[in-house]
Amino acid sequence: MKLMNKLLGAIVVSLTCSVAMAAGSSYPLDKAPPKLNDQAALQNGAKIFVNHCLNCHSAKSLRYNKLRDIGLTDQQIKESLLFTGEKVGDMMTIAMTVQDGARWFGAAPPDLSVIARAKSINAGPPGGDYIYTYMRTFYRDTTNATGWNNLAFPNAGMPHVLWDQQGPRELTSTLIHQVPKDGKMVWEKLTKQYDAQGYWTAKAETLDNYSGPGGETHTFKALDPKKAAQYDKDMGDLAAFMTWMAEPVQLERKKIGVWVLIFLGLFFVVAWRLNATYWKHVR
Repeated sequence: MKLMNKLLGAIVVSLTCSVAMAAGSSYPLDKAPPKLNDQAALQNGAKIFVNHCLNCHSAKSLRYNKLRDIGLTDQQIKESLLFTGEKVGDMMTIAMTVQDGARWFGAAPPDLSVIARAKSINAGPPGGDYIYTYMRTFYRDTTNATGWNNLAFPNAGMPHVLWDQQGPRELTSTLIHQVPKDGKMVWEKLTKQYDAQGYWTAKAETLDNYSGPGGETHTFKALDPKKAAQYDKDMGDLAAFMTWMAEPVQLERKKIGVWVLIFLGLFFVVAWRLNATYWKHVR
């Protein structure tokens, strides 16, 4: 019994750590729109990935011709996704070497072939949720070398390369916590506001007779709501494509799995009836 309790405890700890690792921070992940069966969304995600991500990040585990599986023809791939003499059968590589990346950025930008799977270890949230949240939580921060920061990945070395598509935004972060004052602990509300240029102001106020929970909340205000809404849609498409890219056969695998379960169910019924018929006379 003690051994079983230890095993269960180890499993719980493992799953808890997996969730934390998948998220990358304490920031709650937004649910990415389910678009794996939407070919138009996957094609738009592929366009965004090739045009904006494939400059610094590679996807060496995927060939361009694999994009046929999301409805693109070889001609469409050539005309829309190949710009520097690549062939349809080539891997999604980049000209920048690992050594150059490390020298220019401090660390080489990672290959993104299976990043969606890497961010959904074991029982963690889907990797698509992390990508969707990460790409939508950049904000201007003049205190960082890149001029940007990120809620899902604080102090990320990557700047917001799609800032123009998203449009300007303001961020308000509110932290309710206890601080020492006059020899006792009191509740304080700290509000920090980042404007569209990345300059921030802070305001602290004491909360008298406060009995609620502590914690931190973040609120974005889009200065161009229409542009921000289109950006959110595009990031849903990008997250879906990168989830598909991490395992292109997953849709087929799930279809086969359904048929396997149906077969096993039918086989169970047949085996059960055969067993009853076989033992009927013995009893």
